[in-house]
Amino acid sequence: MAGELLPGASVRPEAIGEALDISATPAREALQVLRVEGFLELLPRRGFIVAPLTGDDIRDLFRANALIAGELAARAADVATPDDVAELEALHHELLAAASRRDFEALEEKNFRFHRQINHMAESRKLGWVLGVIERYVPSLFYASIEGWPAATADDHSTILESIRAQDAEGARVAMASHMAHAGELLAAQFDKRSAAPLA
Repeated sequence: MAGELLPGASVRPEAIGEALDISATPAREALQVLRVEGFLELLPRRGFIVAPLTGDDIRDLFRANALIAGELAARAADVATPDDVAELEALHHELLAAASRRDFEALEEKNFRFHRQINHMAESRKLGWVLGVIERYVPSLFYASIEGWPAATADDHSTILESIRAQDAEGARVAMASHMAHAGELLAAQFDKRSAAPLA
């Protein structure tokens, strides 16, 4: 998704092992896991190659993410305590400060903690697990490189926080789902633009 490996590119266990300073056997086993998860394909006589990915694939992933994250936010709003809200408010203020000073590493970290806090408040291990599977497709420390994301996340989080503070479950569901769909569209648009660039 970050564009470091293009669809169809060969991924050799020996090269991965050398890059990670491990033998080819565990590298091959790891590539098999990535194949099962849909990141790679295994072709006869060609070995592992990067699986195709399109902007619409990214949009679909984020639509699924939006459904689950919205449900978790609704559940969090239902049970939010004053301490929970205070923690979210502190994280949000830290996120805004990081965005204003363009500290993208801190912004990513505060964003992750804000979402983790909401998911933890929801107390649904299975939904959290499913969300984690979907989120494997987006590299960590990646969102801040998406054009428009830093400003969008600050604005979107304000709306999510307001709904949770008011214990408005439906408002939290809609705000979180909208936030995830918005992030997905920003990422998909950037991916489409990058994919089209070599053809221009």
